Amino acid sequence: PTKGNTAQAIVTFTQKDTGVHMQATVTGLTPGLHAMHIHEYGDCGCDDAACAGDHFNPTGMPHAGPTDTKRHAGDLGNITADDNGNATYTALDTHITLNGPHAIIGRTIIIHANADDFTTQPNGNAGARIGCGVIGYAQ
Repeated sequence: PTKGNTAQAIVTFTQKDTGVHMQATVTGLTPGLHAMHIHEYGDCGCDDAACAGDHFNPTGMPHAGPTDTKRHAGDLGNITADDNGNATYTALDTHITLNGPHAIIGRTIIIHANADDFTTQPNGNAGARIGCGVIGYAQ
């Protein structure tokens, strides 16, 4: 979690022939929608996670929703937290990879305080960064 927040998550990325399968379990959220994005730098060392940089966007596209063809590679959409602040997320993404020019290894996954509106540039009006994790390899 970033300073003053309680968000925690385990997010697994698995490369498949058809894209990257993502599965997340998140706790410590306020009930409702929260944006989740991959950001460009693997740095969660500052209090507000601003050191993670902007959304991962190797092709210079505008911000959009996860099902849009033209979008940041890091635009994953929203997760929904239940009344207890827990959320799960499962998706297959074709804009990211675990190797090559669209690789996410060494970048960060950020959970935001608000929902992504999929329109506002450059970040979907998603609000503060409440959780940050560096994406790495696991056994």
